Amino acid sequence: MKTGKLGFVIIAAVLSANTSASGLYLYEIGTEDVGLAAAGAAARAQDASTIAFNPAGMARLDEDQLTIGAQALYGSVDYQLDGTGALQGNSPGNVVGWFPGLSTFYSHRVNSRLRLGIGLYGNFGLGLQFGDWAGSQLIKDSALIALTTQPTVAYRFNDQWSLGLGVGLNYGLFSLKRDSISGEQKLDDHDWAINGKIGVLYEPSPATRFGLAYTSKTDYNYQVSTDITLTYAISNPILGQPGLTFTRTFALPLDGMVDTPQQLMVSLFHQINSDWAILANVGWQDWSAFNDNAIFAANREIPGNNRLQDTWHVALGVQHHVNEDLRLNTGIAYDSSFYKNQSNTSLTMPSGDAWRFGVGAQYQLDKNSSLGTAFEYLQMEKSSVPDILLSGNYDTPKLYFFTANYSYRF
Repeated sequence: MKTGKLGFVIIAAVLSANTSASGLYLYEIGTEDVGLAAAGAAARAQDASTIAFNPAGMARLDEDQLTIGAQALYGSVDYQLDGTGALQGNSPGNVVGWFPGLSTFYSHRVNSRLRLGIGLYGNFGLGLQFGDWAGSQLIKDSALIALTTQPTVAYRFNDQWSLGLGVGLNYGLFSLKRDSISGEQKLDDHDWAINGKIGVLYEPSPATRFGLAYTSKTDYNYQVSTDITLTYAISNPILGQPGLTFTRTFALPLDGMVDTPQQLMVSLFHQINSDWAILANVGWQDWSAFNDNAIFAANREIPGNNRLQDTWHVALGVQHHVNEDLRLNTGIAYDSSFYKNQSNTSLTMPSGDAWRFGVGAQYQLDKNSSLGTAFEYLQMEKSSVPDILLSGNYDTPKLYFFTANYSYRF
């Protein structure tokens, strides 16, 4: 949710034959990286959360280590109908609000070269609350969340090269509420999916390291079977009769594929001196692969619409050691939109070019434990939804991340 690409997928607007790729893929998982806007994420390797970004980074951790991250996300994502769709009425306003997150990572030192670890985190999905609005027969409230358990191994070949491998065991939860002629209806389903992560860490000197991490595509399949009866009015006169009302029933056995893309990230960490370090990223995500995705409605395939393109990510961050106990972080990141045209986007995927701005601090409580906090602001460009039923606009969506993390060395 994700990612570094912001996009919300609950169910593609099936009645207007819109089908979309996948969800909200976030870099933010409550760790120190939030204060850096994820800059240097695949090379930083300063705590056990490196499991999520580059498993090879575990090889740098001298002792067993536990890292816990807690996060509160607030989304200001306001959808306003533009009055040109078939369904007229009130707009939903902000469809996100508050959303919590928690992550845990543990790294175990087997010997001087080998590390074993495990991570539990969620960086994909989000909840949407449309409420009682003009499109409540399509969607009122929905959630799409993926939770990942990732066993990981890292091996240090020498002072310069380390390799890490992780297997993601991903559990996806899907829930949808909508109005029907018989009252409010709730649909839900779940699915398991497996993906892989491989990372390399290269340290040409004690002050400099490069990280490369590849994450494979994740395929989810949610099975939902229901009849949807939709009643709507056409506001423009047709054949001389104003305000015609239509009621149609759709038999929709849905097989909705909700996937996350393969991605590649290259990161740099460089310690300039004892007080200052710089961090940087370049990344790519394969969103264009989802242009051929399809959903099945009434046993008929509805093909993809070729709206998506690959995305690129760049980030730059700085760490400043105020003293031996206090470290300050700041960073900025940019992610391109996975839409080819911001005037042709999906109701359930308000995405666009995104800017991240992060600040944070990490304090060493004692020899073995540290506590940190971070804040990040994310802003996206406007997106328009040319939906035949519910056309409208998302005007500069914003996300706010408030996080705290704790690490302990055993």
